[in-house]
Amino acid sequence: MINDVLIIKKDVKNIILKVKPNGEASIIAPKDTSDEYIQKILVKRADWIEQKRERFLRFQKKEKAYISGENLSYLGRQYKLKIIQANEECVKLQRNYLEVYVKNTDDIKLRKSLIEQWYHQRALVVFDEIFARFNQITKKEVKKFAIRKMKTRWGSCNAFKSYIHINSELIKKPKICIEYVIFHELTHMIFPNHSKNFYNYLSYYMRDWKERKECLENYNKE
Repeated sequence: MINDVLIIKKDVKNIILKVKPNGEASIIAPKDTSDEYIQKILVKRADWIEQKRERFLRFQKKEKAYISGENLSYLGRQYKLKIIQANEECVKLQRNYLEVYVKNTDDIKLRKSLIEQWYHQRALVVFDEIFARFNQITKKEVKKFAIRKMKTRWGSCNAFKSYIHINSELIKKPKICIEYVIFHELTHMIFPNHSKNFYNYLSYYMRDWKERKECLENYNKE
């Protein structure tokens, strides 16, 4: 290890620098690469390594107990969780509270399941509305628009297969952040890479995308 980065020398042609979701960083280099040269690479890419680690760290969830009084986020706002014993099991958003009605208030798995189902249902409604609105700008056919949990990304697009995936965890973020991610992925249907044309298009139709991106990266209430 040098500078907390694992160095591996093997039969490869190019130097490869990786950061895993758990924060472990490694550099793979050809066998004849000197330690001094590797050190220069690590110094040069130090900021990139830290940015990757910080990004992965933001995706790590804090364990929730799902008990009354705990804070949960929805569309950028904080709501107090209230567990209520009832015969009919459901979740309701009431003023500043997220009320979870359950038959057995001691069943944490049930509470978690009901809350996750509620988040997913809300994501379907909110994301679909935003997708339809911004797709009027891009006017590209999307064969599949899916919402699912993603470990390290807010969204992904495969322009060739014409599908877009959005991280369901976005439903906890401010709406301007959700709009940014969905429009970002829709723009990839036109420009598959992060070219100058991609950012010019993004800037033309969403002039404050940088502020929205910063909001998404810094919003870490949950």
